[in-house]
Amino acid sequence: MKLLKRRDWLCRTLMVGSTTSALAACGSARRSGPSWARQLRGPKLALLGEVHDNAALQIERLRGLQAAVDAGWRPTVVMEQFDTDRQFAIDDVRRARPRDAAHLIAHASTRTEGGAQAWDWPLYRPLIELVLAHDLPLRAANLPRDQARRVVRGGWSAVFSPDQQQTLGLNSAVPAALQAAQEAEVDKGHCGALPASVLPGMARAQMARDAVMSDVLRQALRSRPDQGAVLIAGNGHVRRDLGVPQWLAGLPAQTLWVVGFVEALPAPGMYDEVVLGDPTERGDPCVAFKSVVPPPTSAR
Repeated sequence: MKLLKRRDWLCRTLMVGSTTSALAACGSARRSGPSWARQLRGPKLALLGEVHDNAALQIERLRGLQAAVDAGWRPTVVMEQFDTDRQFAIDDVRRARPRDAAHLIAHASTRTEGGAQAWDWPLYRPLIELVLAHDLPLRAANLPRDQARRVVRGGWSAVFSPDQQQTLGLNSAVPAALQAAQEAEVDKGHCGALPASVLPGMARAQMARDAVMSDVLRQALRSRPDQGAVLIAGNGHVRRDLGVPQWLAGLPAQTLWVVGFVEALPAPGMYDEVVLGDPTERGDPCVAFKSVVPPPTSAR
């Protein structure tokens, strides 16, 4: 059995009896149609994931959004790729040059400490162009890096006031299962190379990002309740079992629609629908960790 045929068979096997329409999206990103985009209308809150460097999957996501906008949907677009402290720059640029995507990216994006762009912006420019062409609201959603680091070291209070913690839902203990799951994801994402002592703080920063994104989404829905909103973020942030949906308590179930754009089939319950695409060619992400951290001596 060829790999592609086996993958199609596996999709059908996993989706038998499922209440989602993931079966329609199973297959490569080049072949899958935008069936998931039929949910994008009215007050819907859509969380659309990504593998950050997978251009084909980003094109598929844009194709669905374009179809929804062409059909009349006018959501607020909320993006992980812009830090919240750059919202003023987004607004200033749009007032001065309302159709200039390149100018907006140049002036509102965040750079790394070395001066490089923090994101691969050519992948996101078509999405920005869509936003500007239709004059859609655009909201920055990511917790700035320096604030995330302070959360790692000092907890919620290192960044958020008591009132902000209450607004974000950070004023009570994080469920143990969520904390453990986030720590496991951080550990996995760093190839098991991190000391166990740093995992709780790094998981806390990830949850702070999710809580901030959820708050931006709530604000968007309050300001334009009939138009909905869409979050553009990594697949880890949009996961129902772990990410932003965990911080959207009280939102009507029918309002939320979560789509993972993935390179491998996820476990059940992560997303309402999946778009499965071919993996991007990339090096082993664990090489950098292996070069500086000795491998564990005990079996896992």
